[in-house]
Amino acid sequence: MNDKKNILEIFPNPKKGRDYLITHIAPEFTSVCPKTGQPDFATISVEYIPDSFCVELKSLKFYYNAYRNDGIYFEGVTNKILDDLVAVCKPKYMRVTADFNVRGGITSVIEAEYKKSNKKK
Repeated sequence: MNDKKNILEIFPNPKKGRDYLITHIAPEFTSVCPKTGQPDFATISVEYIPDSFCVELKSLKFYYNAYRNDGIYFEGVTNKILDDLVAVCKPKYMRVTADFNVRGGITSVIEAEYKKSNKKK
């Protein structure tokens, strides 16, 4: 798995002085179960309060598509998406919710969250 975060592009937050919530929902996310090799399908929701940057949507779509053939567990992909988006966008707050389709009679919803520290270094 190469460094997918290089696919992500950003642009300056057009209203930097205001906290506002952005939500992006991608209902066609796919990856592969590393145990069975079968495809997994999910709706990925990203909610964030931007600081200086916002994520560009076309690049986000291509970023998600880069997981199509990757064998990765639900928990791993959800946290990887959060880590990559936080590294690129540097938001004040972000939550990634991965709502996976039924597999083996069980549905799984994974949520990972980031909050920017207010500590001065």
